[in-house]
Amino acid sequence: MIVHGAENALIVAGINKLKPMNAVQRIAKNAGVLLFSKIISRLLAFFYIMYTARYLGAKGFGILSFALAFTGIFGVFTDLGLEQLTIREVARNKSLAGKYLSNVSFMKVILVAVTFGIIALVINLLGYPAQTTKVVYIITLSVIFSAFTHLFNSIFQAFERMEYVSFGQIIESVLMFSGVILSIRCGFNVIGFASLFLITSLIVLGYGFVVLRWRFAKLALAGKGIDWSFWKPTIKEALPFGLSLIFVTVYFWVDTVMLSLMKGSDMVGWYNAAYRLIFGLMLIPSVFVAAIFPVISRHYKTAKALLKIEYEIVFRYLFAAALFIFAFGLLFAKEIITVIYGVAYLPSVIALQVLIWVIPIIFLTFLFGNFLAAVDHQKVVTMVAGANAGLNVILNLLLIPKYGYVGASVATVLTETLGLILMGMYISRHFLEISVIRDVIKPLCCIALTSVALFLMRQWAHWVVAGLIGLLAYMFLLFVFQVMSGSDLKLVKREILGLSGTGI
Repeated sequence: MIVHGAENALIVAGINKLKPMNAVQRIAKNAGVLLFSKIISRLLAFFYIMYTARYLGAKGFGILSFALAFTGIFGVFTDLGLEQLTIREVARNKSLAGKYLSNVSFMKVILVAVTFGIIALVINLLGYPAQTTKVVYIITLSVIFSAFTHLFNSIFQAFERMEYVSFGQIIESVLMFSGVILSIRCGFNVIGFASLFLITSLIVLGYGFVVLRWRFAKLALAGKGIDWSFWKPTIKEALPFGLSLIFVTVYFWVDTVMLSLMKGSDMVGWYNAAYRLIFGLMLIPSVFVAAIFPVISRHYKTAKALLKIEYEIVFRYLFAAALFIFAFGLLFAKEIITVIYGVAYLPSVIALQVLIWVIPIIFLTFLFGNFLAAVDHQKVVTMVAGANAGLNVILNLLLIPKYGYVGASVATVLTETLGLILMGMYISRHFLEISVIRDVIKPLCCIALTSVALFLMRQWAHWVVAGLIGLLAYMFLLFVFQVMSGSDLKLVKREILGLSGTGI
């Protein structure tokens, strides 16, 4: 999870090289529409995953989660970094757009055919039941359609037309949410739910194709035909991006696949119920980082003293927010799981109580990864991603056989800890250091006091009421301990949100 949002880093890095519009306005517009679509998509995803898990039960949800993870790992080979390379190169030189679109499309035809063959071979060799195999085939087809949708999106992004990407993401989420509700009413089984992914991916692909023909008609007609001399250097240059993507994908999905192979679908369902909640919470750091990323990129070159202040503010606020989520989730995990998934998912409580430890870690590693990308040190992120992927596989091999989904949860926490240490040490040594007392120790003191209050309130208050009271008390303590201040908020308004008329 350490590099979620790294694709946004690459997009902005490419956009910064373009000329026509005012850079700040352009970045603000693109970040705004992407952020809006991300919020809508995550909210809808939360509800359709909740309904899907409740309806299918742990076993059915486990089969679907396994299929998504299994095809997700192999799905990376439908791209191998070509989309990220397309964004970068076309952003620098739009005249190359037609050439990249036509040639990369042909490359993807070959890649998706090979990928489908590999998936079919492996899933049959593993000897899964017929139902699981059918679900994997269906999800694989949706991955193939999505591979071409992502190529269209890379063109839209390179041309700074993020609204087309955002609208496509919203269409996908709305279709999935509506489809899940319809599937429940019609009494579909897990194969029917898998078909939702296929139908949705096909519709979104159609949307992308229509937009490409409608808004980029000349581009769609340009560069037709295959330039074989273009293939070898392009694939060679894309592979570093692909390698990073492979590391991240393996780390993100391998625990689910290994859990399915070793322990079965029920444990996969219980684990993913908690894991998906953690993933959904990544919306919070993505909002912070989407706002600060262009500012970091700009001030790294022009105002390093101001950059240090901004970095500390984002670090401190992310860490403070993560600590409250951690404390609340740890104490009220049972209530959260029961309300969202129902009593059938009570085994997920222990998984959530373990995984919740990753929240303070992952909020910071999200910042670290995007900071390194903003200052042109993406290679460090790639190396850390590789180390994380390797460690995660080893830990899962050691822990899952004995501890099942709890072992997979522990492996995730330990792996994220490694990423935090490696990137944190690198940034502190080569770029910026934080104030340990103000940015770390003081927030820890605040959450310690708040946790005591939350624990005591468990005895007499409803968990939602306890959370609201605890949040207000926590924010009061943050101001008392001067973790948060009015000057911070003024700086955020002026430099990050771009609102004038304020001073520090």
